[in-house]
Parts: sequence; structure tokens; C-alpha cells
Amino acid sequence: MENLDSDLLRTFVAVAEAGSVTDGAVRIYRSQSATSLQIKRLEAILGQPVFERHGRGVTLSDTGRRLLPVAQDVTARLDAVLRNISQDAVTGKLRLGVPDDHGRAKLAGIIAAFTRHHPKVELDVTCALSTCFPDALDKGLLDLAIYEVERPSRHEEVLVEDPTCWMSSAHRDFSADESLPVALFDHACWWRDAAIASLEARGKPYRIAYSSQSVSGVIAAVEAGIAIGLLGRSSLHSGLSVAGKNLGFGNTPASKLVMGASGSQKAGPQDAMKEAIRAAFLVKV
Repeated sequence: MENLDSDLLRTFVAVAEAGSVTDGAVRIYRSQSATSLQIKRLEAILGQPVFERHGRGVTLSDTGRRLLPVAQDVTARLDAVLRNISQDAVTGKLRLGVPDDHGRAKLAGIIAAFTRHHPKVELDVTCALSTCFPDALDKGLLDLAIYEVERPSRHEEVLVEDPTCWMSSAHRDFSADESLPVALFDHACWWRDAAIASLEARGKPYRIAYSSQSVSGVIAAVEAGIAIGLLGRSSLHSGLSVAGKNLGFGNTPASKLVMGASGSQKAGPQDAMKEAIRAAFLVKV
């Protein structure tokens, strides 16, 4: 018989209190799909549904109503125990680097979870372009950082892998353009290098019509129909379409969001923050 995982109970409580999977996912800083999978796993263990679905919301089933007070008590007790133990165990200062283009919700979730359990640790957070983070780790200017690479080293822990593809506005056809307009990152990074390599391999004229320092800036240009852009498939939505094969592009590499650490002697704060980051990205080790 499978045991009830406290993580599943925490997800269940969030959805039950929010009244919908979407709003519950926001509370625990997870994607809607990941939250739905957690609920399905809980229901598989119980052998019964915990929610009744209606429209965009959910209500508790008979099983859910029986489970909710128990789940609330268990998660509250676990938080209290962890908080009491952590307050004594983890102290010091931690310098964290987080990319500014991976969502404020995840950043808020990471910091909220960490400070709730480790209030005695002083956090110094740098939220900026992540291209400088590896160098900052090497120089000891950061203790821990999240950033993107094409090929992770053995010292970098992969959090998310996102295939890349060329995208265009769903309302703009570039097939007739003699010189293809493209939107690129304006700083040296593997995304820009991968885009240019893909354009050169295509062997047809192109022009840089738009440059931006951020993912959101490139997406805005693509959505507006100004240019096509090389983006992570996770950015695809109803206003965008995959344009690669239609325009003669070959395969492009996947982006790996990784977590890297410096060689500093801050094992307590570092290890605690790593757990908070893994929880935010649903990484298990």
C-alpha cells in the first residue's frame, strides 16, 4: 500500500482552499499541469476522487471533505516542526542569483518557502540577466545561482529542459519575405549564438529587425509580427505559431535551466536553498 506524501497533501489543501486547480497552483508556485498531476496521484492512492469538477472550479467530494481537516493539520504540524528545527540549524548569509525572465511567481515562491523555514538566514538576491552568473560564482560573488546553458557541466544541476524552436506571430506569414526579419537577444549568450548558427545553416538572407535583453522583449516582437524569434517551446501560446520547418530551419538545441553553486563554505544555507529551488521546479534527487 502506498503512503500519503505530505507534498500531495499540501497540493490538495491549496486547491481545496482556492476552489480551483489554477488558483491553487498559484498559491504553491507550481504550474497548473504539475498541480493536476499531483491531485491525480493523490486520487490514485486513495482510490477515490477528492474533488468534483464543475466549469473552471472544483468542490470537495465526500472523500475530500473527510481528508481536508486531516491534511490541514498534518501540513501545519510539519511546517511548525521544520520551522523550529531550521531556526536552530541554519544561519548565515546567502547570495542568490535568479534570472529575471523566469517568472516572478517562482522567485516569490522560492524566497517565501526559504524564509518561512529559515528566518535566520540573511538573503542577498540578485535578479538580473543570467549570462554573468557563472562568472560571478567562479569569482565568489554569488553562492548559488539559476541560469541557462546548452550543455550543463557535471557541477550544474538541471532544473528544467525546454526545447527551442523558431516562432512567429500566428497572424503573420513570413514565407514570402526575401530577407527574413529576426528578433535576437542583444547580449552574448548561447541563445543568440544558437539563433545565428541556425540562420546561417538555413543559408538564406536574414536581417536583425529587433534586439532585446530579455525573453519577454523577444516574445513581444514576435507577437507583434515584427520578426520571428528563437524561443523555448514553453513560451508557445495561441498568439504564436511554430515557424521553423515552414521557413526551412533545421532542429535547434534545447535550453537547460540549471542550478550552480560556488565553492564557498556555506553548506547549511546553500543546501536549504537548493531544496527550496528544487521544490519550486519539482526536481527530486
